[in-house]
Amino acid sequence: MQDHPGDLADLRGDCANCFGLCCVALPFAASADFAIDKDAGKPCANLRGDHRCGIHATLRQQGFTGCTVYDCFGAGQRVSQVTFGGQDWRTGSREQARRMFDVFPVVRQLHELLWYLTEALTLPAARPVHADLRRALEDTERLTRLSADDLGALDVGAHRQEINVLLLRTSELARAGTRGRRKNRRGADLIGARLKGADLSGANLRGALLIAADLTGADLRGADLIGADLRDADLTDADLRGAFFLTQPQVNAARGTAGTRLPASVQRPPHWG
Repeated sequence: MQDHPGDLADLRGDCANCFGLCCVALPFAASADFAIDKDAGKPCANLRGDHRCGIHATLRQQGFTGCTVYDCFGAGQRVSQVTFGGQDWRTGSREQARRMFDVFPVVRQLHELLWYLTEALTLPAARPVHADLRRALEDTERLTRLSADDLGALDVGAHRQEINVLLLRTSELARAGTRGRRKNRRGADLIGARLKGADLSGANLRGALLIAADLTGADLRGADLIGADLRDADLTDADLRGAFFLTQPQVNAARGTAGTRLPASVQRPPHWG
């Protein structure tokens, strides 16, 4: 594992080098996504002694769809192997385990920002702000290397706000070259919307609620999808090439087929078939 995430491949979960932190640190409630309740800091009943999931191959069938759409952006292995130097929470003190569980979601947020910043630097249209993006990337990487105590005290929300200003400018530059009128659907309530074949190329869909929306055959090329909720959205034959700030968890939460065209930054989920 690299100390400095330099590309998106370094910002994906590596369960083999993690102590199952997402299966312990995070809480979840019995729902359509999770078959049981679990408190924060309590190991999932399916977590084995080797920190691997005992039902990984059948999570969806056994009511744990929420696990299949989650990704830690590589925060799990960083906290396990770097922040805590490879010391297992099972063998350390209760206090150390608590600190590890508290730090994990903070580092996950930082790694998510690293994902956006790294991708932003690949966008030629954002060249006017590349220098600022590089500085922001370096600053965010520096924060991930803080001690556990300093990470626990970090105001990660304030840092996100600073980065967001830069990402907004990046989005404006990246979408400026889109032909025709660029649609602004930022934060729009599009739950269950019928958008089959819709032209959403270059659209601003930041934070849009697209839960269970029908996006069959929609053109989403060059759209800004940061924070868009794509749970159960139908992306059958949709074209997302060139869409940016799209993360693996968003794609995992949607429905798609072999005909769905995705940007190179994300992978086709196994459950899409």
